[in-house]
Amino acid sequence: MSAIERRPDGGRTVLVLGATGFVGGHVCRAFAAAGWRVAGVARTVRGARTPYEIHELDLVAAEPARVAELVGRHRADVVVNAAGAVWGVTQAEMDLGNRDLVHRLIAAGPPRLIQLGSVHEYGPVPRTAITEATPTAPVTPYGRSKLAGARALLDSGTNGLVLRVSNVSGPGTSAVSLLGMVAAHLAARSAEPLRLAPLLAHRDFVDVRDLADAVVAAAASEVTGRVVNIGGGEATSVRDLVARLVALDGRGAGIVEAPVAGGRPPEAEWQRMDVSLARTLLGWRPRRSLEESLRDLLSSAVRAAAPTMSASAHR
Repeated sequence: MSAIERRPDGGRTVLVLGATGFVGGHVCRAFAAAGWRVAGVARTVRGARTPYEIHELDLVAAEPARVAELVGRHRADVVVNAAGAVWGVTQAEMDLGNRDLVHRLIAAGPPRLIQLGSVHEYGPVPRTAITEATPTAPVTPYGRSKLAGARALLDSGTNGLVLRVSNVSGPGTSAVSLLGMVAAHLAARSAEPLRLAPLLAHRDFVDVRDLADAVVAAAASEVTGRVVNIGGGEATSVRDLVARLVALDGRGAGIVEAPVAGGRPPEAEWQRMDVSLARTLLGWRPRRSLEESLRDLLSSAVRAAAPTMSASAHR
């Protein structure tokens, strides 16, 4: 029996799905810092160095009994679903990762389940704050699949919450996302300008470490059977955010905005989440400024690029 399984009476254990991902990794660290015993599940654990045990398992293909076995082995009090499909996958793969996976988790019978949802479940919203009562009308395959997963949990009667999360920034942001792409470009010190679609949107951003704190608060709470918004609470110009990253870099790297074929995507162009319910129910509020989040995002991108740049210099 591993150390993580030798849980003394009164201790709490969490099983985090997607534990090696951008959000899942920060969630694991936040639980560990809060004194929880942490176990993780990820499709790939190769190269992962953590102080907690991570099981390699394809959750989309795994039977509920396998997930239930992991929950039972670790005596997990809470399961956090930070897994799912976002970028570079088909609609069918999104349905499997964001909808069907939640049904499998429910069938596994976790004591408590925290589902990480998305602001994109709401779809386009007029220029008004998005509350938990705002009607859901997603227009993208991602938004629809995440909403289906959220409804699966809420309709099942399972003890748990859906945290509907805004756009996420901070250290480790994926280079496939807009801010992560800009940070990676800046870190690579490329002489070529980065070409982007017109930066017309205003979006709500929350730092990934604030999100992780919200997940810990949700896991520890007794609130169940509802949606809680987690975001920064502000609609921020995406163009301004990109400009702030460039300014933090200090080299005046070029960013070129150019129209793309097909025009703007049918996604919400203005988002501001009302996060007052999270404060009331969970005692949570965002604490890190966007400036801090962007600075740490750029620093992490520079660190990630350093081995590659060093290898190139020695060729």
